Amino acid sequence: MRILLKLSGEALAGEKKTGFDEETVKKVALQVKEIVDRGTEVGIVIGGGNFWRGRSSENIDRTKADQIGMLATVMNCIYVSEIFRSVGLETNILTPFEVGSFTKLFSKDRANKYFSRGNVVFFAGGTGHPYFSTDTGALLRAVEIDADVVLLAKAIDGVYSDDPKTNPDAKKYDEINIKDVIAQNLKVVDMTASILAMENKIPMWVFPLFEDNSIVNTLYGTFNGTKVTVD
Repeated sequence: MRILLKLSGEALAGEKKTGFDEETVKKVALQVKEIVDRGTEVGIVIGGGNFWRGRSSENIDRTKADQIGMLATVMNCIYVSEIFRSVGLETNILTPFEVGSFTKLFSKDRANKYFSRGNVVFFAGGTGHPYFSTDTGALLRAVEIDADVVLLAKAIDGVYSDDPKTNPDAKKYDEINIKDVIAQNLKVVDMTASILAMENKIPMWVFPLFEDNSIVNTLYGTFNGTKVTVD
């Protein structure tokens, strides 16, 4: 099985909301090691929100702001990759643009070579272009590497009919079709990413990162989130 795990930068920052929380990242690393040891191939995309949001400053051109965000994802992947290595995983970082000797250029063949060696592959730098989110980057890479499923590790425990923080009557879905997600604009991922998932039939499983052993349980235990289906 090959999965694409999407992590938010904010989640990796823990309660600090910015930068990194090493204990949080190490918990993720240990879970990923367990699923890799069971034979699962793992690709990872990380957002950059713990350093920079796309509209962090109205005084910066959108293209330049998005470029800053892409570099934030590179920093995140370098950091998280090293924590993964500290627990015994082999890792590689691929980007759609040159970052000196820090990363290697993305290609499907290169990713497959690393997967065949049991490496965890980080896909940093988004799509390499402005106006595309890391959601879109994650779904694009999932399509390119023939991932079986995209795992979306979030601060919320699934997909709801409305924002449960503001609407106590919001309904949580155990399962929902991607067409309904798009029709209801439920924002599991952004619209471009949703359409990529629908057209290429990539299911998405949304689950709460902060529950104990949530990544392992999502794949091998009791799933406590929402499955976004594409049938």
